[in-house]
Parts: sequence; structure tokens; C-alpha cells
Amino acid sequence: MSPLMLVLCFLQLFSSFYFCSSSTTTPSAPLNSLLPSDAVSLLSFKSKADLDNKLLYTLNERFDYCQWQGVKCVQGRVVRFVLQSFSLRGTFRSNTLTHLDQLRILNLRNNSLSGPIPDLSGLTNLKTLFLDHNFFSGSFPLPLLSLHRLIILDLSHNNLSGSLPVELTVLDRLNYLRLDSNWFSGSIPPLNQTQLQIFNVSRNNLTGSIPVTPTLKKFNERSFLWNPNLCGKVINTPCPSTPFFDSPSAAASPRPSPLYQDAQSQGLLLTPSPQHKHKKVGVVLGFVVGTLILIAAVLCLFALVKKRREESETEPKATKCTIETITNNAVNATTSGPADNSQLLEIKLEKEVKVAQVSQQQLKSGHLIFCSGETELYTLEQLMRASAELLGRGTIGTTYKAVMASQLIVSVKRLDACKTSITSGEAFELHMEEVGMLRHPNLVAVRAYFQAKQERLVIYDYQPNGSLFNLIHGSRSTRAKPLHWTSCLKIAEDVAQGLAYIHQASKLTHGNLKTSNVLLGSDFEACLTDYSLIALADISSDDDPDAARYKAPEVRKSARKATPGSDVYAYGILLLELLTGKPPSQHPFLSPPDMADWVRAMREDDNEENRWLAMLVDLASICSLTSPEQRPTMRQILKMIQDIKDNAMVENNKRDEHTGYS
Repeated sequence: MSPLMLVLCFLQLFSSFYFCSSSTTTPSAPLNSLLPSDAVSLLSFKSKADLDNKLLYTLNERFDYCQWQGVKCVQGRVVRFVLQSFSLRGTFRSNTLTHLDQLRILNLRNNSLSGPIPDLSGLTNLKTLFLDHNFFSGSFPLPLLSLHRLIILDLSHNNLSGSLPVELTVLDRLNYLRLDSNWFSGSIPPLNQTQLQIFNVSRNNLTGSIPVTPTLKKFNERSFLWNPNLCGKVINTPCPSTPFFDSPSAAASPRPSPLYQDAQSQGLLLTPSPQHKHKKVGVVLGFVVGTLILIAAVLCLFALVKKRREESETEPKATKCTIETITNNAVNATTSGPADNSQLLEIKLEKEVKVAQVSQQQLKSGHLIFCSGETELYTLEQLMRASAELLGRGTIGTTYKAVMASQLIVSVKRLDACKTSITSGEAFELHMEEVGMLRHPNLVAVRAYFQAKQERLVIYDYQPNGSLFNLIHGSRSTRAKPLHWTSCLKIAEDVAQGLAYIHQASKLTHGNLKTSNVLLGSDFEACLTDYSLIALADISSDDDPDAARYKAPEVRKSARKATPGSDVYAYGILLLELLTGKPPSQHPFLSPPDMADWVRAMREDDNEENRWLAMLVDLASICSLTSPEQRPTMRQILKMIQDIKDNAMVENNKRDEHTGYS
């Protein structure tokens, strides 16, 4: 008998009213009257969606379900159900969660749920729905169109197909809509939601002209990529015009005039006159001469283009900055002679690739290695010839934006050879294989790495919106206000999600958390980068005061490696920088009550939200305690942040209802 059945049987026997039947795995009708309806809904969902029993749901008291994993209640009703990355396997059965009529947030992203998406029209208060990164199939779930409070909808990375309903426009509160990486076909609806800020339908089979609405015009080509038959002004791709021979005017040849017909019938136009013959010969000669002149002009133009191309190829390659020329700089210090450095590196890499074919061990020397079963989208040669743009210099290396000939964009981090010399080649490979297996929405994915004698490169996804450091400090004057507390809360939750995943999914730590190592993705989600790379380097000589302030006391005062506890300390410092807009070197050493006063003085706003702001400051203070044993874990921190977020959301909903907004 399943654990779920044992729970239900125990409750039924305890009530002394009914007997447990082993013929079903769902609550019986009599038992439903003994349990709160929300508990019945959750257990019914688990019975089909959790075939591997990942969720340990047990009932000892009537309202224990409010303490279950992923469940948040207000006054005994479920308002939040979040099971992101729980490795759930099964189906999302209808008539289960649909009875949670007070549910505001439903998040089942990054699991292995399959089958159609059920009718969720009963979730009348739902505002956020994440079903992405699963295996859902079928057509777009039309009942979702009745959820008029919906603000966030993410169905991306599934197997959904069919057309997108034109009625999507009725969801007028949508702020976030992602339908990418599915099999949707047909045209894009004329979306007109004025509040829509995040939109993506890339990697589908959509066709036709993109409607030119004020809403859709806000988004660039990235929102529509990999739909080869999309066209229109929005993506600067002209739509194919109607073929000439399809037009009625062109299809009908001009009819001869009646006068011409009469003359022909009377035999008056059997042969042209000599004068007409001369005119015809003149026209032919003129056409031939004109054609010869045109051919000569084309040949001259071709010769000129060829000459200029040859001249440009003889110019020094140093005028074009590529990944290859950047890596050549390292060779300058170790090679000598009249030969061109780029040629030396090219010969060197070709040799290493040829030798790499001898054995599996040598394959990883001088060869581009893709992590975690990644598809090899480009070769080492294509990467080396990519144009390079400096993004920034960090603690253990320099990062470049690399644009390949195929227009694929990646970030390339060139590790400092001196600082990483303490790590052997074999240890580097083993470490990068472990780091490359980490995959989470709040981590910038490591896609590949490269190692040769003088070079170590790490290739990441490119994040288009810069770093958190630039968001806080880059374009703001010293007296500008910090970010609004709700933005701080969202970023803090994203960073906590990424750190908690690293600590739980592996034995690794970040080790170098700071605002410059938090990047903003295409949807402005916060994503951690440079995680676990600090373990490869010797940074004892680093004297950056801000970086030093991020180090926990136990790491700063000794040669100890980073730990999950030191990551928590750095998180507390990052949270203070986020709330105040001040770099860590300017943070005073204060007690928690005094720290709250200092943060309020730095912000000079959010008076109506002082309670939530104070909670975030308290959390930052707890994280940055001197003793590592007194600091919470990242999982506990994430739970605290989500509690703050949920309570603020419930209070905001009550305020909306009180003021008449629904």
C-alpha cells in the first residue's frame, strides 16, 4: 500500500466512521468530508504527479498540510504552491489543484510532468503560473483565458502544439508571457497588453507577418528567433510579396485593337514594309551594344572588388580583435622569433587537435570540451575567429563577448594564467566537468571549456542586460535612490535560489559572490556567474577592499577555502549593497538595530513598506554574523524571503480589495 493510502487509512480509522478501501489511491467521498478541501486537492495531485514519492506529505493534525513542502497557507487556505525542481514524474490530473480557489502562485517548473495541461479555470485568484521545463503536450490550454487576474504565464520548454488563440488579448493584466521552445504553429495574435514587459515565442513553428501593435513593437528579434517563416516590420524581415503572375492585370495579355484586327482580316498587314525592317534592325543593334557595355561594366566592378579584397587581406590582422588575437597575447611571453604570433598559435592548436585524436586523455588537451552532454554548436576554430569585445576584468580573469560568424553570441572568460597555475591540468578538467553539470534558471550555464599549455577559457551563455553591479552603481549618481524594495526582494530571491541549488545539488560553493558576478538575463532574472572558479586560483594577493569585505571572517583570516557558510556571509553583504546602493567598503560595522536605521537613512523612501524592508535588513544581519555556526543555511534563507514575499502579496491583495480593485 502506498504512503498516501496509509495516511488516508489512518485518518479514516481514527474517525471511526469508515473503512479504508485498497482499490483506489484517491480520497473517498466520505473521507473528503473529514479533511479540509485544500488537503484533499494536494493529496489528489500528488497521487498522479509524484510517482517516485519525492513529496513526503503526512497528516498528524487537521492543518498539517500547510507545513508541507512547497505549500504556503493564509488562514488555513493554500495561497502558494511551489514545487520547482522537485524531480516530479507523472501527470497533472484534472480536478485536483483546480479546487484551490484561493491559490495565487502555482509553480511546477523544471520537473518531468507529462500529458495535457488540465482545466485550471477554477483557480480564479491565480496571478502567477509557471509550468515551464516539463513535458506537457497537447494544444494551448484555452481555460487559462478565463483567469483574468493572471500576471505571469510561462509555458515554455514543453511539447505544446497547435495555434495560439487570438483570445490571448483578453488577459489584459499580463506582464510576463513565455511560450518559447514548443511546437506552436500559425500566426502570432495581435497582443495589445500595455503592461507586457517580458515576451518570448522563439523556437516554435510560427509563420506569417508579426502584427505591428504598440506592445509587440517593444520587443526585439530575440523574442521571435528560430521561427524561420515569421516576417514583418517588427523583426526587419520583409514578407514575400504576391507573385507578379498572380495579379489579374498581369495575367491578361493586352488584346489587339479592332483596327488591327480589321486590317489583318483584309490582308493589308501580311508583310512589314522595308522602313519597318530597318527600324527593327536598329533596335536589335542597340540592344546588343547596350548588353556589351553592361557586361564590360560588370567585369570592371568585379576586378575592382577583387583588388580591394586582396589589399584588405594584406593588412595586419592586429586591426581586428578576435578571441584568437587575445589569446595570442599570452604566447608573446613564451615564444620568440620572426614568425607571426597568430600563425604560431594556429600551428600549435592544429598540432594539439591532431595529437588529441590519439587517445581520450589527450582529447582534452588543446580541444574545446562541451559540458554535460551539450550539443557542439561550434568548433574551436570558429570560437577563435569570433570577434571579441571586452566586458570586464575580475578576480581571476577577463571576460569577453564573442560574436561568431554564425551570429551566435557567447561569453568567454579567459582565466589568469598566473593565479590558476596552482591547479594542474587534470584537476582543472575534473573540476570543470563537475561545475559544467550544474543547471538552474538562476545560474549562467557553463557550456564548454578549453585548456592548452598557456590558456584556459570558460564559455558561458551570454547575458544581454549587464551585471547587478552596473544596475546598482553604473548609471546612478551618488545621491540617486536605490532600487525599490520589491525589486530588491525579487533579485534577492533569484540569488538565493541559485546559491541554494549549488549547495544542495553538489559539494561545490560559489566562493566569489558579489554584485559584479550576478548577471541579468534576457528577462532581467538574476543569474550567478563565476561560481566555483575561485577554487582553481590563488587570490591571496587580491587587495580590492570591496572584495575583501565580501569574505567571511573565517576565510579572510586564514587560508581556508570557501564554504557554504562563507557564501551565506557574502549573501548578507550583497543584500545590504542591494538595499542601500553603497559598495561593501562603505558599509559600517553596526548592531542589527543600528543597521536598520542606517539602511533607512540611505534609502530615504519606502516609508509605507518599512516593515518588509526591516525584515530584509534583519535577514542580511543574520547572514553576516561573525560566527559561521550562527548563520542560517541558504535553504532557510530562501524560505524566509519567500515568506516575506507571500505576506507582502497577501497584504497587497487585501489593500486592493479594500480600495475596490479586483
